[in-house]
This record gives sequence, C-alpha cells and structure tokens, in this order.
Amino acid sequence: MSNETHLRTVAIVAHVDHGKTTLVDALFQQSGMYRENQAVVERAMDSMDQERERGITILAKCTSVQYDPFNLQLVDTPGHADFGGEVERTLRMVDGVLLLVDAAEGPMPQTRFVLRKAMDLKLPAVLVINKIDRSDRRIEEVINECYDLFIDLGADDNQINFPIIYTNGRAGTATTDLDVEGTDLRPLVDSIIAHLPPTQRHLDKGFCMQVNQLGYDEYVGRLVIGRILSGTVKVNQTVHLEGEAHSYNARATGIFGFHGTERHPKDLAEGGDIIALAGLNECFIGDTVSAPDAIEKLPPIHVDEPTVSMVFQVNDGPFAGRSGGKYLTSRHLRERLQKEALGNVSIRIKDGDTPDQFRVMGRGELQLAVLIESLRRELYEFCVRKPEVVIREIEGEKQEPRERLVVDVPLDFTGVVNELIGPRKGILEDQKLEGERMRIEFLIPTRGLFGLRNQMLTSTKGTAIMHSNFEDWIPVIGNIPQRLVGSLVADRPGKTTSYALFNLQPRGTLFTDVGIDVYEGMVIGEHARANCLNVNGVREKQLTNHRASGKDDATVVTTPRPMPLERCIEWIRDDEMVEVTPDMIRIRKRVLQANKRPKSHGG
Repeated sequence: MSNETHLRTVAIVAHVDHGKTTLVDALFQQSGMYRENQAVVERAMDSMDQERERGITILAKCTSVQYDPFNLQLVDTPGHADFGGEVERTLRMVDGVLLLVDAAEGPMPQTRFVLRKAMDLKLPAVLVINKIDRSDRRIEEVINECYDLFIDLGADDNQINFPIIYTNGRAGTATTDLDVEGTDLRPLVDSIIAHLPPTQRHLDKGFCMQVNQLGYDEYVGRLVIGRILSGTVKVNQTVHLEGEAHSYNARATGIFGFHGTERHPKDLAEGGDIIALAGLNECFIGDTVSAPDAIEKLPPIHVDEPTVSMVFQVNDGPFAGRSGGKYLTSRHLRERLQKEALGNVSIRIKDGDTPDQFRVMGRGELQLAVLIESLRRELYEFCVRKPEVVIREIEGEKQEPRERLVVDVPLDFTGVVNELIGPRKGILEDQKLEGERMRIEFLIPTRGLFGLRNQMLTSTKGTAIMHSNFEDWIPVIGNIPQRLVGSLVADRPGKTTSYALFNLQPRGTLFTDVGIDVYEGMVIGEHARANCLNVNGVREKQLTNHRASGKDDATVVTTPRPMPLERCIEWIRDDEMVEVTPDMIRIRKRVLQANKRPKSHGG
C-alpha cells in the first residue's frame, strides 16, 4: 500500500440551493485555472440546459483543482432528494465529504439524507457554513443543529470531531474565525488537506476500477467514468470488464482526466485518479474493469428503491406527429427509456399493460419531470399518466413510502399549512420559530405530496418553501383527497374562438388561449365544480345582416392560466393524461370520445 499525500478526493454535498456549485466556481477562479481575459459563466459545473434553467444540479460531475503541490479531485453532487441516486454512487469514489450548510436555513431534509449515506461509508467530513453574509444568519444555532444531526445519525468520535469553516461562496472567501474576515478560499483548502485522508494509490496491485457513471463523446463513443482503486492503466492497454450481463476483454482506446469543466486526454492513469475510459461499449453502472490477468468483480452499487412511478405511452391523439415530434413509436420510446435506465441507477423501467405502455419508476415527481423534459427536447412525442406511488409487499402486508416534509412559512400562515397537510394524512413532528418564519416538520405519505406544491404556494401567497425527503415505508393508509374540481373538456375539434371562450369564463379557469387547435377530449380549462364538463370551445358568433339594437358585448378573454409540465403532472386525475410534444404540452382525457368515457369523475 502506498499513500499519495498530494491527492485528495472529496464530494461536496448539501441541500438544494445552499451554494455548492457557486463555491466550486470560486475554487476554479482562485486556482488560476482561467486566463485573465477568458469568458467565464456562472455555475460552470451546471452544464445541462435544464440545470441552468432550474438553477439546480441534476447530474453529479467530477472535476479537479490544482493548489500546488496538492491536487483536489472534487465531485459536485445534486442537492435535490429526487436525484439521490447520483449522490449514493458518487460517494463510493471519494475519501471524505465537504458538508455545506446555509448559515440561515441550517440542516435541511437533504442534508440528513446525504450525511446518512456518508456516515454509512465511514467518510470523514468538513463542515462548511456558507452564506455567512446573510442578514438573517444564525450561525451558532446552525452549528448546534449540525452536531445534533451527526449524533442522531450515529457518528463515531472521529466523524463528530469535524473542523468548521465559514465561507461566502459568492465572494469567494473563507475563514476559521468569524472575527477575522476571509480574503480567499485558502483556509477551506488547508482544512481539506489537513483533515481529510490522502487518496491511496495502491500501485503494487493490478488495475481495478468500478463504473460509477456513463458518458458519451462524439469522437470516441461510450465513456465509463470511475475512480481507479488500484494499479495503473495506459492507452491501448487490454482491460477486462466483468458485470452481471457482460464479461469480455477490450482495448482502452482513450483515457481522459477531469480538470475544471473539461476532459483532458492522458497516456497513463494511476490508482486514485478519477478518469473516463473509452473503448468499452457494453457496460452497466456497477460493473468492474480490471486487468485481464487479475480479474475482479466488486459488489454492485445498491441505491434506495424507487418510490414514484408513471406510465409513459405512445401518443394516440389526433394531433400525433403534428407538433414537431420525430420519434413517435413504441420502439423509439422503449429504446430511449432503456438507455436512460442504463446510465441512471435510480430509474427502473417495466413493461406496461399494453405493448405501447412503459412503467417508469424513480425517486420523485421532479426526477420524472426532468426525464420527460429531456425526451421532449430530443423530439420525442408521447403521453404520461398521473404519478402513482410504488407499493411493495412485505410478508403479506402492503406498504407505501413516507416522506419527511419541511415547510418554511411566515408565522401568519402556520394555520393554513396545517389545514392543508391534515387531510393528506400528515403527522406534525416538530415546529420552531426562526425570526419571523415558522419551520414546520411533518411525516406524510408520498401520495399526500402529489399536487400539494401549487396548493401550498396559492394558500400562502407564494411565501412557502417546501422540501421533502424519503423517510421510511409504512402500511398503506386510507384515501387521500386529490384535486377537488373537474375539468372543462372540448367536445369537438377546431380552433378556439374569443366568443366561445368568453362565454366559458364563468364556468371556471381557462388553460387555452384564442386561436389554438383543440380536439375532442382535450382539456381546455378547470371547472369550478367537482364534475367534468364537455364544452364547445370553437363556437363562432352567428352573423346576420340585421343591425343589433344595442351595442355588442365586448368579448374580452382573460389571460389563461399557464400550465408548465410540472403543474400539468400535478394537476391531472386518474382518467387524464399529459400529451408531451416538442412544441406543445396538452392535457387530455384518456378516452377521447365523450360517449365512451367512464362517468367516474362526471366526464
């Protein structure tokens, strides 16, 4: 065994929006990675379009920063619980974690989740209190909450003796003493070097690495990403891949290291390095790559079970293929979903009830919404049904997932929150006053979260902040009320007219503007009552050659309610689907003809 004292491999873990990616930006700037006149984007590690648009990290990404003579290999992990599978597999590549906590919000549900995974792997931690410039900071209380969290998760003596660094990620400063203002991030780097163990090379053993991530390069094809556990590998060297479904020799046609936001080709990589290896076409997450003369098979990567499922199916509506879709068939959809399952260990794909249906299981609504949006941008066209929880059976007892929900609201809305959560079978666990806001903690079935976010924002006038995280499995409980109102359903095809929509406005809230193509069975609005109503949205005013005796009523149609993808998924009932196309997102009934539609919801 040989230690490499100049290499540290660290995962940056935190709750969503606590500043991980911004802190990595500052490390890039101060390490001298950029030229003086180089154009630099914010949140450089958020490379996906959706990551930039949503302001969250979705995929874990590897990078390295040079602080001579030390080399820090960093893994930026997602902060949202739905992408916990990314955290679980990347923690296997590191020797320690940088736990980032907001100086005002303190430990949140995802903080508990990622820290529990790190504790299970016996990883040491450095605590970083970020955003110390906030006016509402409460640093002493946050530190005490972090100690309570470590103790609650069963941390040993070594893990609980963590160093504490105070940072302002946006300004790029760090300090170990709040009375001394920081000038750069060197105190943070020094703490990583001093308190986290050096990465071990194990050069006396044969080459071995585990596939933690899959990538793709236009020039070299499929890339397998992981950390070399022992030995060395050279370009054009023969390697062996051992997995559940494959076992074969291949040639390593390319080796790439990570530096900043780019991949750099290397001739040689040694134990401890995080690399991307080209030349292995058939492989899965968790497979082992080793030397042919010393074949190894490491334990597979296990992640928590999926908790939410949705049915994806071929679009059989009358507008199929008219909205820019390129991939319309079940074969296209099956191949793309199976490809997603290869690279994302927390997503599972099963066949549906018919050949053109597929049941996709994941960690939460957001993870599935990101997948749907990705497919839409790749010109796929399909329909998705209402999310359902995954029910498992243990010793004859059916169980459903339960989540820990934290709601942060102004004090005036505390009663409103309790009224919303109560009927959804939520159990109040804790509540505490922080300044002028109340933080309320519930245990609630995952089913109870469907459609809750928009109701919560409406009832609290947009002031509520909600976060949830998987807690445990419980016996299936009774019915949970979902949407209480029906829908306005078009009863014939055509273009919507201002005259028709103006007369429908008293019936409810419209989703569709004037001049939009609709078809029979398409939902064009929300009914004010519980039943669904078939309406004529394309009716035109009959013109005659007789002058009206009075002034005509002005047909002013109010602005329709915007219905983005996530809101559509939350809003639909069991008998409805969301039609997803590259150009349009529509809501429709599963059975389009009104006379064939079941009357379960008054449709």
